Amino acid sequence: MDNKSYSVNVDASQVTGHVSPAVKAETSDVIAEDRTSDAVKSDASKRTASHDRTMELSLTAMFTAIILIMAFTPFGVIDLPFIKATILHVPVVIGALVLGPKKGAFFGFLFGLTSFIKNNMAPSVLSFCFTPFVPVIGTEHGSPWALFICFFPRIMVGVIPVLFYYLMKKLLPGMNHAVRFVLFAICGALAAFTNTALVMGSIYVLFRDAYAAATKVAVDAVRNVILGIVFGNGVPEMLVAAVIVPFVMLALRRAGAFKG
Repeated sequence: MDNKSYSVNVDASQVTGHVSPAVKAETSDVIAEDRTSDAVKSDASKRTASHDRTMELSLTAMFTAIILIMAFTPFGVIDLPFIKATILHVPVVIGALVLGPKKGAFFGFLFGLTSFIKNNMAPSVLSFCFTPFVPVIGTEHGSPWALFICFFPRIMVGVIPVLFYYLMKKLLPGMNHAVRFVLFAICGALAAFTNTALVMGSIYVLFRDAYAAATKVAVDAVRNVILGIVFGNGVPEMLVAAVIVPFVMLALRRAGAFKG
């Protein structure tokens, strides 16, 4: 009974000590392979993250340059019958769709900043609506609300269309190329409408009397004048953006710059 009891209660360390060298070697190889695999995966993950950061910085710099070039050259304006349509919102919304709403807000801020600079460097009759350093007509000082008009609508150009696209992606998870093309066109049109409607709407609310004096129209007629600009300028700008944005976005998607 003592011998049997002894054989049953053998110390686990003694059993382990009798594992053959071949088994130990095989176990060590498996552990080494697992560690190597983990190291390779970690290295690949770091390289991917680094590549993504580099791509993001490159695209941010590219869209920033495009916005600045278009803002300070005639490329940002298209001459149409009776009006001049800006297309500066186009690179803003494309950059926002590619890089997300945070970068879109930055591009929109940049859009507003170029407007702020131009209205200070070369003031026009309506520059008081876009910079507090130009006196409001009828007063001897500017208004801080001009900063709101100059920046907020442009920032929203880089945010609202992207949020709309994200919403539609959730509602239509299996969208095909045709649906995606239509959504990009709507995003472009929405960007143009956001800019025109918010800018002109804010001018009506904040500077109606001064706008009437600047444009030499009756105060009661300002609403109709502004609505005319919203539709007169806004509709052509929406059509231009609705054509450009989807083609550029699909090209960027094929190039791998956009995966949404």
